Amino acid sequence: MSLKETIETEYKSALKAKDKTKISTYRLILSSIKDLDIANRSGPNKKETDDGDIKMLLKKMVKQRAESIDIYKKNNRSDLLEVEQNEYNILSGFLPKQLSEEETKKICGEIISKLGASSLKDMGKVMGELKKFHSDEIDFSKAGPLIKELLDNK
Repeated sequence: MSLKETIETEYKSALKAKDKTKISTYRLILSSIKDLDIANRSGPNKKETDDGDIKMLLKKMVKQRAESIDIYKKNNRSDLLEVEQNEYNILSGFLPKQLSEEETKKICGEIISKLGASSLKDMGKVMGELKKFHSDEIDFSKAGPLIKELLDNK
C-alpha cells in the first residue's frame, strides 16, 4: 500500500471515530498531497507523485510544526502548543524513525573516515554521502553541526 493510500485509510478511520484532531490533520496532509499532484502534473517536468515526494512533503510539514512548537513554548501559548504537538505526532508517524544524536554522530564519523575528509572543505562530500545512504533516517539540520564539529576536531 502506498503512503497516500495509508493516509487515506487513516483518514477514513478518524472520520468513523469522529476524532476531530486527526480528521483536520489528515485533511491538511491530503490537501497538500493534492497540491503536490497538481504541481507535478503541470510544468516542464511532468511526473507521477510517488512515496518519495510525499515523504519530502511530510518532512517539510514536520519541520514547520517543530518550529511552531518552539515558538509557542517560548511565548507560553499552551493552547496552540497542544494543537501543534498533536499534528507533529500524527505527521511523524508516517515518516521513518529518526536516528538519535549519538547514532547520527557515529554514522557521520564513519563516513568522514571512509572518505578521508579532513577539513570543512570536505563537508559537502560528507553531506552528499549521508543523503545518498541515510536520507530518511537522519535529521540534516542536526547532522550539519555534528559534521562540522567532527571536522573541526581533525
